[in-house]
This record gives sequence, C-alpha cells and structure tokens, in this order.
Amino acid sequence: GKSCMGKLIDLSRDIYDNMPVYPSDDNVRLHRSKYLERDKYVNHKLEIEMHAGTHIDAPMHLIESNIHIGEIPIDRFAGRGVMLDVRNESIIKYKDEYADMVKESDIVLLYTGHGEKYGTESYYTDHPAVDKGLADFLTGRKIKMLGMDLPSPDYYPFEIHKKLFENNILIIENLTNLPVLSGAKNFYVLAFPLKIRAEASPARVAAWVED
Repeated sequence: GKSCMGKLIDLSRDIYDNMPVYPSDDNVRLHRSKYLERDKYVNHKLEIEMHAGTHIDAPMHLIESNIHIGEIPIDRFAGRGVMLDVRNESIIKYKDEYADMVKESDIVLLYTGHGEKYGTESYYTDHPAVDKGLADFLTGRKIKMLGMDLPSPDYYPFEIHKKLFENNILIIENLTNLPVLSGAKNFYVLAFPLKIRAEASPARVAAWVED
C-alpha cells in the first residue's frame, strides 16, 4: 500500500501572556498558578477572549445563531486546502483562475503577506480586505472555511463576515507561516477549535502537505 508520506506545517500563532489582541478586546492573561516546589505539581491559568491569536469564527459571532462552535460537526474543520497568493492587494478581488482552483468543501487560505505586521498597531487598523465579488464566488462554491494571515477579512460593519456566515462558511483569522505552503500542490488543512460553548475558539491550525 501507499506509505503515509508528507509533513505537517504549523500555521498557528503562539498563545502567551499579554499577546497582541484586537484593539477592542481584553488582554490575554496566562500565568503559572501552581509550582512544583511549592504545590508538588505545575498548573497554568488562562483568561482569553475567543478572538486572540489564531482562531475560528462561527456564525454566532455576528449573526443570529444558537449553534456554538463546539456543536459544529468535526468534519467541517478539516478539508482539502487551496492557497490564493494575494500579496500586494489592498482589496482582494476575484480572479478568473480561481474558478479552476477552488472546489466545493475546500478550505481556502488567503496569503496576503500582512502577517509580517503582526504585533504592530497597523496589523489591525490597515489590513487588506476581501471584495464582495470574491466573497460571492466563495459562497457560490460552498467552501468550508476561509482562512487568512489577517485579523479580519473586512472592517465594520463586517458585511463580508456576515455574507460568509449566512452561507455557513467559517473564518480562520491570524494565520502564520503561509509562505511555507507557497510551493505545495496538494495539502490538507486541519483547523480544530476547542469543543467550547462559544461563538468562536482559539484553534491549532496545520497543513498536511503531501508532496
């Protein structure tokens, strides 16, 4: 039989105390609560809003929904990946070649290069945005998730978020390491949230690259 060749590429940001967060969000607090010498074991305590670091947004985040992210079937969080190189595009528009690249149930990743600004104020205030035409194409294709090296695909009033959510497409934000995928022809995305009763969740996102 075929041997299981390939490698996993981590596309996730670190979670740490006082890490970068969206300007209106509370700071992340991560500290050691138990020490080996004193308590005979080590433990840590985390206080985090769901949209810090690499995370997945579910529809409940911005539209009427009673389905928590932990209730969404687990097969929604894994699928064939396709990466669109959209560097140097401040408005990310549809291109004809995407018609052949993107298929139903894919997980589409947008490589903008903006992730290099992570940790700066302009990462949040001056990021590229997804054009409505591209969002229309992706919803028409019935993709599973749209991921990106951005804090958001759009700005207030978040019409692109809402369009994707209304079409049951989840959004992965704050990806990193996308350049490593730029040569990959075949890869699979694994992006699992916590099984949590919330509108979004931090996630460990990886790409399984076959070639």
